[in-house]
Amino acid sequence: MTPPTTALPSAPSGRVALYDPAYAADPHGAYERMRAAHGPLVPVELSPGIPATLVIGYFQARRILNDPLYFPHDPRIWQEQVPAECPVRPMMEWRPNALRSGGTAHARYRAANTTAIDAVDQHELRDRVEKIAAAAIADFITAGSADVLTQYAWPIAFRILSSLLGCPDEIGARIADGMSRIFEAKDAQRGNEILGQAVADLVALRRSHPADDITSRLIAHSAQLTDEEMGHQLVTLYGAGIEPLTNLIANTQLKILTDDEFSAGLHAGHSTVRDALDTVLYTDPPMANYCITYPPYPADVDGVLLPAHQPVLISMAACNNDPAIARAPGGIAGNRAHLAWSIGPHTCPARSHAYLIAETAVTHLLDALPEMDLAVPAAELRWRPGPFHRALESLPIVFHASH
Repeated sequence: MTPPTTALPSAPSGRVALYDPAYAADPHGAYERMRAAHGPLVPVELSPGIPATLVIGYFQARRILNDPLYFPHDPRIWQEQVPAECPVRPMMEWRPNALRSGGTAHARYRAANTTAIDAVDQHELRDRVEKIAAAAIADFITAGSADVLTQYAWPIAFRILSSLLGCPDEIGARIADGMSRIFEAKDAQRGNEILGQAVADLVALRRSHPADDITSRLIAHSAQLTDEEMGHQLVTLYGAGIEPLTNLIANTQLKILTDDEFSAGLHAGHSTVRDALDTVLYTDPPMANYCITYPPYPADVDGVLLPAHQPVLISMAACNNDPAIARAPGGIAGNRAHLAWSIGPHTCPARSHAYLIAETAVTHLLDALPEMDLAVPAAELRWRPGPFHRALESLPIVFHASH
């Protein structure tokens, strides 16, 4: 692990470099130093030469997220100045979907997505997660060791999402490959191409062979989504579904393995896996910095002028831990006041499903391997660099093998 440093990782422009591995190694230390140097609004670079403002103040974030008129999510003017090969562009560029739209377009896309997602049967979903979790554990239970990230959390997120979307394994594997390239911000342009072709193939399959799945329900919705629009809805669902869910499961398991007090409370019944999930969503959410807006005019936030058409990112991780929350009249109660699912018109429409999948996956692993331990000291775990996610490279565990 890169050792923590007392200096902020700096780009040549003088902005904080969120792409620097030193930031990934110690983000909470970086947020403290950002707060001391810049206050709640921090000038950052997302990749070399791509400036943005990172919002690390909880109350400033709430104002921005609840004001889609002055802080819309449409990046089209911004991206005119950004080369296609820019590694963060695929995570930020305009797509005809709810995440990157406002007004009537947002309402149309949002309605189609919520209708398709809300039709998922929660009892069937829990059963499906348990079966996939059991199959994943069966693959490594005799080994006495495993990587929770690659052998458990990722297969569950991938197989569940493919199942919910009615996606065959072959297409799903290409989608996962494209998504991982985009999240890593390495070879992202190629990842975008792979992803685009794969979702187009899935749309074509479900148009000709509809079934009881989210993709088929999106196609059948009265919004009458075109093939292009369908592809971009699926990109959003996969983007929100595989990487963040994988990392939520892994980061929660890490919390349980490394926080002795919390683990003791869990085993004694004083706390629950749901409490563990909320603690992670509060302190180390899998999407650390996102919820990107692009103000069409210079925007004054607490005396700081944010440039027009320059990205404004919300740091869910930093905002949740803003000391100003504790100083607010009456405070803000409980770990569920976090911004990990966003707030306002772009709140995650699948949060109840994500909670259920992650809670079931973590509970199943704890039941199957009650005496697991980290295979390496926690300080040796490595976090993947990148401006958006909080993601481990691996989470190796050891346990008594079952024969």
